Amino acid sequence: MSSVAVLTQESFAEHRSGLAQQQVKVTALNSEEENDPPTYKEAFPPLPEKAPCLEAAQEPAGPWSKIRPIKASVITQVFHVPLEERKYKDMNQFGEGEQAKICLDIMQKTGAHLELSLAKDQGLSIMVSGKLEAVMKARKEIVARLQTQASATVAIPKEHHRFVIGKNGEKLQDLELKTATKIQIPRPDDPSNQIKITGTKEGIEKARHEILLISAEQDKRAVERLDVEKVYHPFIAGPYNKLVSELMQDTGTRINIPPPSVNKTEIVFTGEKEQLAQAVARVKKIYEEKKKKTTTIAVEVKKSQHKYVIGPKGNSLQEILEKTGVSVEIPPTDSSSETVILRGEPEKLGQALTEVYAKANSFTVSSVSAPSWLHRFIIGKKGQNLAKITQQMPKVHIEFTEGEDKITLEGPTEDVNVAQEQIEVMVKDLINRMDYAEINVDHKFHRHLIGKNGANINRIKDLYKVSVRIPPDNEKSNLIRIEGDPQGVQQAKKELLELASRMENERTKDLIIEQKFHRTIIGQKGERIREIREKFPEVIINFPDPAHKSDIVQLRGPKNEVEKCTKYMQKMVADLVENSFSISVPIFKQFHKNIIGKGGANIKKIREESNTKIDLPAENSNSETIVITGKRANCEAARHRILAIQKELANITEVEVSIPSKLHNSLIGTKGRFIRSIMEECGGVHIHFPTEGSGSDTVTIRGPAQDVEKAKKQLLHLAEEKQTKSYTVDLRAKPEYHKFLIGKGGGNIRKVRDSTGARIIFPTSEDKDQELITIMGTEEAVKEAQKELEALIKNLDNVVEDSMVVDPKHHRHFVIRRGQVLREIADEYGGVMVSFPRSGTQSDKVTLKGAKDCVEAAKKRIQEIIEDL
Repeated sequence: MSSVAVLTQESFAEHRSGLAQQQVKVTALNSEEENDPPTYKEAFPPLPEKAPCLEAAQEPAGPWSKIRPIKASVITQVFHVPLEERKYKDMNQFGEGEQAKICLDIMQKTGAHLELSLAKDQGLSIMVSGKLEAVMKARKEIVARLQTQASATVAIPKEHHRFVIGKNGEKLQDLELKTATKIQIPRPDDPSNQIKITGTKEGIEKARHEILLISAEQDKRAVERLDVEKVYHPFIAGPYNKLVSELMQDTGTRINIPPPSVNKTEIVFTGEKEQLAQAVARVKKIYEEKKKKTTTIAVEVKKSQHKYVIGPKGNSLQEILEKTGVSVEIPPTDSSSETVILRGEPEKLGQALTEVYAKANSFTVSSVSAPSWLHRFIIGKKGQNLAKITQQMPKVHIEFTEGEDKITLEGPTEDVNVAQEQIEVMVKDLINRMDYAEINVDHKFHRHLIGKNGANINRIKDLYKVSVRIPPDNEKSNLIRIEGDPQGVQQAKKELLELASRMENERTKDLIIEQKFHRTIIGQKGERIREIREKFPEVIINFPDPAHKSDIVQLRGPKNEVEKCTKYMQKMVADLVENSFSISVPIFKQFHKNIIGKGGANIKKIREESNTKIDLPAENSNSETIVITGKRANCEAARHRILAIQKELANITEVEVSIPSKLHNSLIGTKGRFIRSIMEECGGVHIHFPTEGSGSDTVTIRGPAQDVEKAKKQLLHLAEEKQTKSYTVDLRAKPEYHKFLIGKGGGNIRKVRDSTGARIIFPTSEDKDQELITIMGTEEAVKEAQKELEALIKNLDNVVEDSMVVDPKHHRHFVIRRGQVLREIADEYGGVMVSFPRSGTQSDKVTLKGAKDCVEAAKKRIQEIIEDL
């Protein structure tokens, strides 16, 4: 509960229109014929204590003078958060941790710029710059997130808590949202009846009022509602709520007065019937008495001074009410009205009015003339200069508006005068020793004036001790401003104009270089591009972003230098193109170490003598391919030498087979699927087809003599089938069945091949589709093989569960090494699941689950292992 009389827009307008009819009839000061409340001049002689300030003199004299328009320009505000109100005090270093994150978040949310500094008293000085709306939003965020929030408790019977929470917590959520507060209700097992509310003072008042209303509705005691005009609530509450607190204590009745921010007139009483009646009677008596005895007077107080009349947390209004018994009604902040209404007994209004004017004039607004370009020097780096003033006088608010040649100060009169003197001294000193110059340079040259990472402009700033302000790219402005020592300004101006003149004679050239060469030109850690830039220091070389997939490299600089750099880079690209031919050489994995040689001697020698780049697969890779890159002739020479080493090391035979080139693609198969199956089946021989489009029919087979002969027969047989009567069918089977279908050493699948004459190809680990099995051959052979395989697969899909007896002394052999033996059996026999009894039990029963044929084969294998053991 609070008696601060800040009215809502609606109630204030309604109140003004009905003043004369409702409240003024009973006093000698206002006659019944009067339609408006008297002004101060009509009711009291003028007060001689304070002369109107300069700003007041410039304001229009009428009671409804216009408020100043809101400025849309960039403004800077500095304000102070005292140590006791800082939320984050324990920091090892200022600006770190949660506080820094919050400031970054506020800047991103609002678009305002924040700079913080720590005062000697450990208070926080915050400088906020940006558009007025952004600054206001940022200040609101800072107050909410960097200053401590107020909290209060309200006690209601424990059994009423559930009504505050509502069904599924909906009522509580709605209440928190409506009042912008956090409401904490004790758990059901907690005996406390105290509900904690955290948030702004206004939000806490609203939430407290709503909670008390909910409780009053549920209270089994008597509840009564009394309609009392909003303007009389402060008299019933009393200054600092003292009167209503005494009344509640005396009668044992709970009295809930709506806070000023809630536009309700109803006062709710809850208590025992007799005591409640006493409380209602006393409130009615106060209300009737005040309606008869009080009158009103309306005075004009500048809108900017209303906050001083209200005071921090409404304390000034409470103070006036306590001293004089007069309630001061202030229009809401979103109203343009400057009319303040005083309500009280006629003899007290004069004293109250003196208090109102004293409060309004206790703060003043002043301004200092200062050229706008000097503002940032007055503020200082990170607000250091201003911080010295705001730390001494934290109540003074200093505002800089971009483009205006003045600084506005607001705060207690004495403090404002001291701050004004200090700023005037700073301005005078800066004007005497500072100068500025403005030059026009086409904005397209600005980034070149700045240089890489600001190298050019920082050198000029340091050399001449000046500040250079170059507008951002999005402004497209040509104006550059130089500020500082007069001599330094002139020297910096001369150098910048010379640089700009030189740039106007520059040219830009686009080089088309395939993106795949960009990284090579740049080099490891930028070494190669650094060499080019050192060779042509006046040329700026810009590579496109890799994500843009662009081939355009831009060169910029003096015309002759750009031409020289272009020729140099074109030659470099031509060499790269010539040296980018690559060839893949399949070499048996067991010979890779011999090709590398001791300490890499062999491969190093081949690389150097053939002038090629040779890449070998990693040791843990299954790949056998060695890649050679360089000029075509050099690559062929290196390939010949590597193959020669392999030939020397083993009984390697190489044969050439003539197969029409039109059949090559079908023999290779999708992603090499068909040819890979032949290579694997024939001991890993290498089969090399000529480059597509070469027109050559020669296919090379390399490997041990016996395997080469076997691969040759299969390849020619497959080619003949493809050329005459090739027929293909695809089957699908779960990958875990494949090993069982193939059988140990390929025994099962060989039977199908031999009986049908069809070729059956299973997927390798590199194939994407792991279920696909391909059957190739004559139509009759393929269909026969398909029939046999489908029967096998069907049997595998028929899951059965069986068991066998295994002596417990052998169990350990199967389950050690994390069940490796069992995993091997599962892999070999179509994923069959084998379950041994838990260790410690004396059971000899082993359970097998899977496809019927797989289970039988697995049982047989387990029996073989036991016999070996």
